Amino acid sequence: SIPIAKQLASVKGLGKGSDLEKAFAVTALVYNNSAGPEGKLSKAETKNLLQTQFGSFIRGQENKPKYQEIISALDEELENKIDFEDFMILLVSLTLMSDLLQEIKSVKTTK
Repeated sequence: SIPIAKQLASVKGLGKGSDLEKAFAVTALVYNNSAGPEGKLSKAETKNLLQTQFGSFIRGQENKPKYQEIISALDEELENKIDFEDFMILLVSLTLMSDLLQEIKSVKTTK
């Protein structure tokens, strides 16, 4: 498996891309590296990817009803696959409810 940083460096369209562009590119690469040949993830794979690659955002969220709703949906109807668009919606949803987001928002941006 080729490291994400090396994959990112090979994306010519990014050139001197911004931090935000690189962040989304990394997200797409992580997703693509985990997805099957049809470009989708099983719900179990999605749950595993969230736990391994997004753990800092979901840690401590287990008792929140919205988190339980999202994870429960991944445990149901296991034959359904998650495409990149739905995966991004999951990431945004989990980020918005995360305690970590509040910590990030409070980071000082000036000296």
